Amino acid sequence: MRVGIASVFGFLLVAATVFAIDSPSTCMAAEGDWPVWRGPTGNNIAPGPPVPTEWDETKNVVWRIPLEGRGHCSPIIVGDRIYLTSADQESQVASVFAFDKQTGKQVWRTPVTRGGFQTDVHTKNTHATPTLASNGQQLFAVFVQNQQVQLTALDRAGKIEWQIDAGPYVPEQYKFGYAPSPMLYDDLVIVASEFEKGWLAAFSQHDGQQRWRVSRMGSSYSTPIVAHLAGRDQMLLSGHEKVASFDPQTGKLLWEVDGTNQATCGTIVWEGDMIYASGGYPASPTQTIAVKVGESPEVAWTCREQCYEQSMLVSNGYLYAINDRGVFFCWNAKTGEEMWKKRLGSPVSSSPLLSGDNIFIADEKGNMYVLKANPQQYEFVAKNQLGDETFASPIASEGRLYARYADSSQGSRQEYLICIGQQ
Repeated sequence: MRVGIASVFGFLLVAATVFAIDSPSTCMAAEGDWPVWRGPTGNNIAPGPPVPTEWDETKNVVWRIPLEGRGHCSPIIVGDRIYLTSADQESQVASVFAFDKQTGKQVWRTPVTRGGFQTDVHTKNTHATPTLASNGQQLFAVFVQNQQVQLTALDRAGKIEWQIDAGPYVPEQYKFGYAPSPMLYDDLVIVASEFEKGWLAAFSQHDGQQRWRVSRMGSSYSTPIVAHLAGRDQMLLSGHEKVASFDPQTGKLLWEVDGTNQATCGTIVWEGDMIYASGGYPASPTQTIAVKVGESPEVAWTCREQCYEQSMLVSNGYLYAINDRGVFFCWNAKTGEEMWKKRLGSPVSSSPLLSGDNIFIADEKGNMYVLKANPQQYEFVAKNQLGDETFASPIASEGRLYARYADSSQGSRQEYLICIGQQ
């Protein structure tokens, strides 16, 4: 089991051109920005023109740059900059990096923590797995140092504005490493740390002062996400054999239903008044669950298919999902009817991205599959290569695909960030 690349959703209030999204009404994002995990709408659907479906070493490669260290976080985009994190295992330094969006040139690097790395981390996890979050002016990063979750706010020039110990992360049973990304909501940054004595907490984006904290005891790895459902903003989170909703302003539990597993990694997805969750470990009869949210939650359907590490994708009334074994599914999102399924190949840890009418999904061996978002039948579009290892989920902006991958063909492992665009 790999600790999934956990997720985050938030808002970006800007003075530039903005577009509203299918989430909390206060959430805005500048055109072209991908400011948080799962993008400006929280659903991993890229706005704007579709990205190319085919590339090779030179074809449609705008730029490719080597990265320092190791990490599984996805990049984010704010304005003309790309931001991501990475960790140097040998020196035990975790850093935030900024790159020029047009050229890939590194603009700055800021070390955030030094020393105190976790000693027990799954071989498929890293010390830089959570994705950054940005409100347009600040960047928020989380790393574990000396068994404490360090929450750091930086400005867009790379200067640390504040840093706090958000709380402990001391798992006893499942020592796979930390995964959840910070989530933004209004003026809050929300952090999860789920283990035997775990917690959820919210802090002021301005100065890091704690606003609320609730217990969340039990090993799990998913990041909460906010959706506007049943007339209000709800913070959704799976794990602990429940699908749960919280008030993002206070942390108060609103409702929960039985479903999924004790430990989950993927982010809950939603469309309309329906939400969907899957995972995890150990096995249970209800691995994937659909819940209709109204005055009271109602389980619409369940199935035994398990998407442990990956987040799912819902679009136009259909739910797309891939499991750890590389089997891709399409379900009717309302009824749970299986439309089709297809084994793609190697194990998969990243999450699917929708651009135009194509779904992009990378397996752990660096194969990037492109499929048509066609609920009527499996429709293959293309297969491309990204080195020999891909765990981070790709993102898209203004017709370009950005992906983090690694290549060990020259004898030593090297990570890269690539920009793919029509040429």
